[in-house]
Amino acid sequence: MSTVKSAPVVGAGVNRVDGPRKVSGAAPYPTDFDIPGQTYGALVQSTIAAGRIVRMDTSAAEAAPGVLAVLTHATMPGLDRGPMTDIGPSPPAPMQDDRILHHGQHIAFVVAETQERATAAARLVEVDYERTEPLLDLLDPRAPQISDPWGMDHSRGDAAALATAEITVEATYRTPDNTNNPLAPFATLAAWEGDRLTVYDTTQWPSLVRSQLAAVFKVPESAVRVLVPYVGGAFGSGLRVWPHVILTVAAARLLRRPVKLVLTRPQMFTSVGHRPGGVQWITLGATRSGELVGIDHRSVSSVAMEDDDFEPFAAGSGFAYACPHVRTQDRQARLNIPDPTSMRAPGEAQGNFALESALDELSYVLGIDPLELRMRNYAEVHPQSGLPWSSNALRECYEVGAERFGWSARRPEPRSMREGNWLVGYGMAGVSYPWYATDCRAQATVRRDGSALVRSAATDIGTGTYTVMTQLSAECLGLALERVRFDLGDSDMPFAPQAGGSGLTAALGNAVFDACRRLVGLFVGLAGQDGDSPLFGASPEMVEVTEGRIHLAGRPARGESYTDILGRHGLPELTADGTSTPASQDDLGMALSGAFGAKFVEVRVDADLGLIRVARVVSAIDGGRILNEKTARSQIVGGTVGGIGMALFEDTVTDAPSGRIANGTFGDYLIPVNADIPAMDVVFVGGADRGSPIGTKGVGEIGLVGVAAAVANGVYHATGKRIRSLPLTLDGLL
Repeated sequence: MSTVKSAPVVGAGVNRVDGPRKVSGAAPYPTDFDIPGQTYGALVQSTIAAGRIVRMDTSAAEAAPGVLAVLTHATMPGLDRGPMTDIGPSPPAPMQDDRILHHGQHIAFVVAETQERATAAARLVEVDYERTEPLLDLLDPRAPQISDPWGMDHSRGDAAALATAEITVEATYRTPDNTNNPLAPFATLAAWEGDRLTVYDTTQWPSLVRSQLAAVFKVPESAVRVLVPYVGGAFGSGLRVWPHVILTVAAARLLRRPVKLVLTRPQMFTSVGHRPGGVQWITLGATRSGELVGIDHRSVSSVAMEDDDFEPFAAGSGFAYACPHVRTQDRQARLNIPDPTSMRAPGEAQGNFALESALDELSYVLGIDPLELRMRNYAEVHPQSGLPWSSNALRECYEVGAERFGWSARRPEPRSMREGNWLVGYGMAGVSYPWYATDCRAQATVRRDGSALVRSAATDIGTGTYTVMTQLSAECLGLALERVRFDLGDSDMPFAPQAGGSGLTAALGNAVFDACRRLVGLFVGLAGQDGDSPLFGASPEMVEVTEGRIHLAGRPARGESYTDILGRHGLPELTADGTSTPASQDDLGMALSGAFGAKFVEVRVDADLGLIRVARVVSAIDGGRILNEKTARSQIVGGTVGGIGMALFEDTVTDAPSGRIANGTFGDYLIPVNADIPAMDVVFVGGADRGSPIGTKGVGEIGLVGVAAAVANGVYHATGKRIRSLPLTLDGLL
């Protein structure tokens, strides 16, 4: 194996390599692409939540100026549902029958020469329905129930031990639907050339879109190309091939012309998923000295009538703390709602709110500091498997975070800290996010001019993938940062998994590491067999790479540049492929660890008005080896903003009994703005993770987990009022 020794490129907080393109407007997002001769699509959506279509009159729309086609369930070709993916089933194919399963369901697709004409014609479609009463309440006994769909329920020890615990706390917590709401609306542009398909799409997973479209439209995967060089945010909503994508591709195939569809903001609320709401029941048992004896965590969450997305709220409680007796149980209730989907920190965001709120409640019953209670129940080994962690700096997160926050200044009694009319509260939460990684591939090339190109079919949803992979490639190849280009966002490149689940950096980074290592090996192989080379007789284990040169370890004068080797052999470039396949826990003999963290929050509550303000947040994070401190910190800050939104603002309101989303605009759906965001302190602790060749653990989700619980716990400390439903609002306090 080649040794890498170069300037400290990895870890440095370098600026984003794609920053100049973004600020200059040169970065093309999915809405920016156009193809000569393209047409434009507009959706017609149902105005009821349950029932069937008994009449649809499209004649006026079809006769409108510039209209080329109107697709309905009567004219839509029969399509199969896409195949199973690594993160769950695909949504059902759209417009295959006359049934209505949720308000806002796509029931017609109008294509015209201009966007304005398509939009105007869509309003001319007339529909009569046969209505049935929708199921909208997940506690409605009529709602079909699904128990443990992915086999993630957990039980260890004896659940009956809770009955004999010295102290028990039992509570119910509720979290509402939240909507992802990336700033840029989703867009799809599809063009067929014979049986070859090119799609520009808002997606976090180009390789998935390619395979799904190939299966649905029955063409070889090699005939489909998906392009997404930039994504204007997604937060999980870009992890599926949504019905509007299928409709756009189907219309383009029918017309034999490119078709472009851009969703409106209200359509974003019904077309690309949302974080599912749920109810959670937790019972904690402990000794009087604060050792957890038992955890019973059950949940029910919402799912669409014919979709199979799943977020296990309770599952994370199985490994969060050292506790001998644990039972977690998740089930779903089928409702007449749009398909839910992953939203940043899926499952853990909701489950952590309940668990960490319950622990806070337990701390007050016991009279033990909330931080001390968590420290006493720190899991030295993985609680489920008993294996040692591949890394776990949670204890250090507690200690460093508390010191930076000034937790020791907290007075233990609720409503005991005040500044003027503001009641001051300190709240905290311990957090974790499970390990996730999957197969990935990358390709690395060094050219005769000494520059490098590294590629993989990943996406960058604003997390900094372009930048950190450029850094990693530069360090592995011993090149200056400006001599390396990293390309992504094209399904024709080597396969990459989704940008989601906090797993892309590890999977892609390990593949890039492998490709670059193999490429250096190819150069050493050429030079080592060349009697004219200073590296004659060398093997990869004997060399280092620095400043574009390969040289013997510890002997920088004994070597030569990539350019020299290529030139002497008459080669324009050398290329190597790399792969990443995660090792199993059994192979490693340790529990593969996700990220850990501790969140500390100061809140202010107006004693008269009940207004809640977050004054400051400290996040101490164990993210393994940090490839770029600047972009990693940005991820934690962004996740914290999302957590504040979850805690205080976000609530997707469904009107009963119509099933209509009542606040489906930015004017009505509340999200944090600059004035709502306090000073933030982010500190990274711990070190490289032993379960990954490059030592990383993802930080995309961990920034959000725990914020809602810490805010709620801070509100209780400030006011003495325990609120167990999100968002925390002044009416709940008053």
